[in-house]
Amino acid sequence: MSKPVTIRVDDELHALLKERAEAEGTTVTALITQAAHNAVRDPRLEGAAEVFRSFIDQHAAEFDAAFPDDAPARLDAPGRAA
Repeated sequence: MSKPVTIRVDDELHALLKERAEAEGTTVTALITQAAHNAVRDPRLEGAAEVFRSFIDQHAAEFDAAFPDDAPARLDAPGRAA
């Protein structure tokens, strides 16, 4: 269940929010809701996906060697079927 939250913004900020929402094909409410989610998101997760991808890229061959039956087919790997 969602709860209503009322905030007051000046005319200039409201105009900027409305302009941004229109440009992104969304609503002012959706923009503010996303900003609220971002404000409470765990900062330890920032960049976590990129760090994970980098680690996997650097160690993919080791994982494949250790677990050959579980190695996924990768399009960028030589000799691998897609």
